[in-house]
Amino acid sequence: MFDFSKARLKMVEEQIVARGIKDSRVIAAMKKVPRHLFVEEALQNQVYGDHPLPIGEKQTISQPYMVALMTEAMELKGKERVLEIGAGSGYQTAVLAELVQEVFSVERIRSLALRARKLLYELGYFNVEIKIFDGTYGWAEKGLFDAIMVTAGSPEIPRPLYDQLSMGGRLIIPVGDATTQDLFRIRKTEEGMKKEDLGGCRFVKLIGAYGWESE
Repeated sequence: MFDFSKARLKMVEEQIVARGIKDSRVIAAMKKVPRHLFVEEALQNQVYGDHPLPIGEKQTISQPYMVALMTEAMELKGKERVLEIGAGSGYQTAVLAELVQEVFSVERIRSLALRARKLLYELGYFNVEIKIFDGTYGWAEKGLFDAIMVTAGSPEIPRPLYDQLSMGGRLIIPVGDATTQDLFRIRKTEEGMKKEDLGGCRFVKLIGAYGWESE
C-alpha cells in the first residue's frame, strides 16, 4: 500500500524546504493537509510529485512548491480574513484554512466548488466559505480582506480585488499572457499600489469580467 504520509513528508522536505520556503507555519500546514484526497484516486500516487495534476474541467491542482511560495508570500500570522480566487480542488483552500481565521473562496465552476466544499467540510475545515461566482469580482460583501490569493493567471490586476484589500493588505496574483506569467505580490499602501515580482510561473487562465474571456 502506498504510504501517503511518508510521501507527503518527503514532498515538504525535498520540494518546499529545500527550495527555500522558511515559514514554519506554512511548512507545518503542508505536512498536515492530505493532498492526495484532493485528486481522483487514479492519480493519488502521483500527487506528491513536483508538478501540477488535472482535477477536471480543464483545471489543475498546483505544484506543491507553488502552493507553498504563494502562501508564504501572503505573510500570514493567524488572525487574518483571506479571500481565495479559484477554489479548484480545495487543496490550497485547506492550506489557508490551517493558517488563518477565515477563508472565503470563489470558484466559477460549479462542479469543482461543490466537490471542494464537501471535502473541506468532511476534513473539518469549518472556517471556509465557498461561493460559485465570477471570482474576478471578488466577494465585496465579505471584505475587506487582509490578503487575497488568485490561483489562475490574469492579463492584468483585477481592480475589484485590489479595492477589497484592507490597508496594508497583500494580493498574490499571476499576471501575464495565456501561457506564462509572473507572480506578483501587490501591497495596498497609503501611497498607493506597491508591486513586487516574485518570479515566473504558469497557471490556467483566470476567466471572468476582469480576466480572460471564456473560451
